[in-house]
Amino acid sequence: MDASDTELDRELKATLQARSELGADYDSALVESFLEKVEQRLDATLDRRVRQHLAEERTSVARGARPASQPPGNFGERFGFGIISLVLAVPLSAIGAANAGIGGLVVAWIGIVGVNVVQAGHGKRLFRGREERRTASDWED
Repeated sequence: MDASDTELDRELKATLQARSELGADYDSALVESFLEKVEQRLDATLDRRVRQHLAEERTSVARGARPASQPPGNFGERFGFGIISLVLAVPLSAIGAANAGIGGLVVAWIGIVGVNVVQAGHGKRLFRGREERRTASDWED
């Protein structure tokens, strides 16, 4: 338990003590006050995490890496690849069906779909191991 957790623990005990002294008439005000303190703590934690993430992203961009929020390739590249694969699908389907019947057609389309899946997964975590950072506590500073 770190200092801020003990502070929230102290606040909760004080709120419960105040409730026992003041009675049930002040329950909503006491709960709102305590929840406001918890919300402030959550906001501070979220702000710290956002600042840390932005700093890490800026550092990686400064080192020449592509930011995580930027998709690999641009829209035109992906759109063009999709159009070309569909245009080439027509003669490939005809060749496959003419030479091997329905089996050839199925094999041709499996190849077309496979190439498009690989292109869509290019640069994404689809083919890489997951790298997750875990902290000991979500409340750590």
